[in-house]
Amino acid sequence: MQKGNAKGSSRQPRLPSLDLLKGFEAAARLLSFTKAGDELYLSQSAVSRQIQGLEEQLGVRLFERRHRAIELTEAGQALYAASAQVLATMHAVTGRLRAGRGRQTLAVTTTQAFASLWLIPRLAGFTRTHPELDVRISAETRVLDLERDGLDLAIRHGPASLSGPHALRLFGERVFPVCSPKLMKDPKRPLRVPADLRHHVLLKFDDPEGRHPWLHWKTWLEIERLTDLRPAGSLSFSGYDQIIPAAIAGHGVALGRSPLVREAIASGELVAPFKRSADPARAYYAIVSKNSAGRPEVADFVAWLKEEAKKEPH
Repeated sequence: MQKGNAKGSSRQPRLPSLDLLKGFEAAARLLSFTKAGDELYLSQSAVSRQIQGLEEQLGVRLFERRHRAIELTEAGQALYAASAQVLATMHAVTGRLRAGRGRQTLAVTTTQAFASLWLIPRLAGFTRTHPELDVRISAETRVLDLERDGLDLAIRHGPASLSGPHALRLFGERVFPVCSPKLMKDPKRPLRVPADLRHHVLLKFDDPEGRHPWLHWKTWLEIERLTDLRPAGSLSFSGYDQIIPAAIAGHGVALGRSPLVREAIASGELVAPFKRSADPARAYYAIVSKNSAGRPEVADFVAWLKEEAKKEPH
């Protein structure tokens, strides 16, 4: 009898599955089953069922369900701290294991616009000298957690105050109108001074929450003291990387961002009809994950970024 008790007391409790922990960690971090589902490519109801199953396994409530909101219970807060650490460790270890299989992987996150308009067109210059390295670009509008998501480096755009103490400033940004050169050839619709924009269609960045005011035509027109200007029309796009191809195709005038449009201007695909531009006091920064700071291939990529950044006007 005593032997049976000893054996029973030494048995380890069954741990939750990794999928359940991933669902819980995302819901706890975002405080939303819907947002957690979007991140994990699951439905809201699937995440809710995962949480319910986890609560049944553990025998405790992890969330307080409020009207249109959820909050972590004390037990939920304790599990979140542990699960976030476990998942970050798993990402780091699996990344190192994959790197040890022969081909190394470098995981970089940045915005869709920066990836498509600046980074990817130049990337061959790095991969040519590092043929053993697989570079993976995660183009996201969300700001990803480098350690938790197993990423090596981020290239982020924002003010210096939000970049962090260890961020490397690559270059600043200026905002100015750009268009196809064929729009400049129509004498009936001149484009010599900013007021001439009334003759043209403006290509707009769709930002209903106002998170990117420096990319709004309203902001640029206010700087030019043209708040009453009414354009001939407007086209709105959900991503900045969609706006520039539309401008190149001649569909209207866009707000160009240096250095993202520098190559298109140099090739003649775009022109800047006015000399003045607005400086939104934001810049691009490279940020290395703490887990990847000692990897030589990460240091090589940062050094390459610095050399490419030197080619941009400052």
